[in-house]
Amino acid sequence: MAITRLLIANRGEIALRIHRAAREMGIETVAVHSTADADAMHVRLADHAVCIGPPAAKDSYLNIAAIISAAEITHADAIHPGYGFLSENAKFAEIVEAHGITWIGPKPEHIRTMGDKVEAKRTAGKLGLPLVPGSDGAIDDPVEAARIAEEIGYPVIIKAASGGGGRGMKVCNGPDELETLMQQAGSEAKAAFGDATVYLEKYLGNPRHIEFQVFGDGNGKAIHLGERDCSLQRRHQKVLEEAPSPVISAAERDRMGGIVAKAMADMGYRGAGTIEFLWENGAFYFIEMNTRLQVEHPVTEAITGVDLVREQIRIADGRELSVTQDEIVFSGHAIECRINAEDPFTFAPSPGLVTAYHAAGGMHVRVDSGLYAGYRIPPYYDSMIAKLIVYGRTREGCIMRLKRALQEMVIEGVKTSIPLHQRLIEDPAFIDGDYSIKYLEQWLAESAE
Repeated sequence: MAITRLLIANRGEIALRIHRAAREMGIETVAVHSTADADAMHVRLADHAVCIGPPAAKDSYLNIAAIISAAEITHADAIHPGYGFLSENAKFAEIVEAHGITWIGPKPEHIRTMGDKVEAKRTAGKLGLPLVPGSDGAIDDPVEAARIAEEIGYPVIIKAASGGGGRGMKVCNGPDELETLMQQAGSEAKAAFGDATVYLEKYLGNPRHIEFQVFGDGNGKAIHLGERDCSLQRRHQKVLEEAPSPVISAAERDRMGGIVAKAMADMGYRGAGTIEFLWENGAFYFIEMNTRLQVEHPVTEAITGVDLVREQIRIADGRELSVTQDEIVFSGHAIECRINAEDPFTFAPSPGLVTAYHAAGGMHVRVDSGLYAGYRIPPYYDSMIAKLIVYGRTREGCIMRLKRALQEMVIEGVKTSIPLHQRLIEDPAFIDGDYSIKYLEQWLAESAE
């Protein structure tokens, strides 16, 4: 049965993005929202809207019972989780399917497998993905950890098996501090994620963060849509992304893309996914897989012409992939700036009333945002309020268009990260494409001096 009414279990720009794709497919939408988001743009535009609780995410966007109830009372036949919140919650996916509602996402067992970093690494190895040298799985014995660390060479990094965002991660430079840092990482992980499990990996000195977009039909067919370079990060949070990467050749793209697509086909993966790697000196090392749509998906859409949200809905509806690997053509260059409601230099959050708003426009300029003049940005959620995506035939042309678009973008009443992006894209290292995952924080530190 074809999907006719889709519930969007999210908020902000991604909820609006999903609404737009659904409406273009002739599908009605249901917006669920907290009381803080009653006047959000996607709520205004959706065909139906249901309030599911107070502002706190745990009482609204993470409230599974309330979301399922909203789906039932509006007769929604599918749920799209977006990203964040419940998008990688295997239990939620199982509950959705148990209620006879189509889950627009991967199979619950794949969400569960890839959500456990130890199991994800083990599975990736079996699927033929290149791994960072390290422990085979969880490790709690300091003696065994010391043996592995000596074998792969210091420095090593201790990582939490659950969660992310840089919590439960410790870099160890020598054997004297290994046991102490393992205990600290485990304690942090326990406090943040309720799981003290840690594992050990070789610490790469100056890598880039390269990720491949994949799509599977759930029946043994899969394709890749190239890579994105997400190396510009602050505290493990991405700030700017581009596709393709300035350092990956077409031959490397084809080789690694073939490897990740085959892995997803062998896995029987369904829907959109992203395989994340660290890349250093021409070598890829698997770090994790995200079993959902990524914030930065628009840069892939820009260089391939494939609507990834539409594709997600099609696959969930039991249809075949709309394109074959041979039909994917990579053309031009795209860059995305994440625009946050925060001080551009102290990074203090800046929620509040948007007194004026003007989205940048022109050829090959896209703004994903639910902002409008008179909208009050709530203080309860992630600070990202817009994504500015530009495309050019060349990287140089793309950067010039991005400079112009950032100058045009107007958001008044709150502080935003636009000035940070304007400075960043003028930096010679960025213009040359010569940066790693450490670059932005070093650049910020030097700028503050």
